[in-house]
Amino acid sequence: MPELSSSVGDKRIAMLIDGDNAQASLIGEMIAEAGKYGLVTIRRVYGDWTTANMKSWKDQLNAHAVQPIQQFRYTTGKNATDSALIIDAMDILYERVVNSFCLVSSDSDYTRLATRIREKGLFVMGIGERKTPKAFVNACDLFVFTENIRREVVKPAIPSRPKQKDEVPSSEPDLVTLLNNAIDMSAQEDGWAFLGVVGSRLLQLDPSFDARTYGYKQLSELIKAHSAEFEIKKKKNKDGTSAIYIRPLDMRLR
Repeated sequence: MPELSSSVGDKRIAMLIDGDNAQASLIGEMIAEAGKYGLVTIRRVYGDWTTANMKSWKDQLNAHAVQPIQQFRYTTGKNATDSALIIDAMDILYERVVNSFCLVSSDSDYTRLATRIREKGLFVMGIGERKTPKAFVNACDLFVFTENIRREVVKPAIPSRPKQKDEVPSSEPDLVTLLNNAIDMSAQEDGWAFLGVVGSRLLQLDPSFDARTYGYKQLSELIKAHSAEFEIKKKKNKDGTSAIYIRPLDMRLR
């Protein structure tokens, strides 16, 4: 994954999970994913624990030190979980016990919450399925699809963003265009761009960008798979380490 501007050690993360819209079987993977960006100090899952659909969570709570938060459904057919989660999030926000949030849900109802937290200058990470509305995805600094954190990643025949059933045609740029835009934002005067910076710019353009979506574990592997469009070079730093730089293969088309 692309590196973020602030150090991992500076992040204390509150992970708030909508139990009605998240998969209990992936709780370990979700905590590990959030752990890449900081220390997950608060772990809570919200739902009506008197209902059958929350049963799958019960075996996971103690194993992963997750606190269950009970929220009764006061009206049939209405989900009160989102309200309880949002209220808790705002309390945590103003208590200043963390400086980052991880919201786990595929529900667009959390879009405004994510936006509000970002307005306070805090890092917001989202985790949800690919069906998650784009509004919620874009409200986060980083959004990870649960399909990408399963133990096995199947590489598609052609690296491209998978289309969903009944998906409405989108005006979003394709992968190559997205990469080119990120390089434009990162390039030095000679046209070469440091891969780490490109990764950060990709998240600015699309918070859900993830090389795993296209079947690759790392951004560098994804770039190498597009050797017809981009070239890569390694440059040694003064400390002996190597840095990767990329640029469009044919600069005349830029």
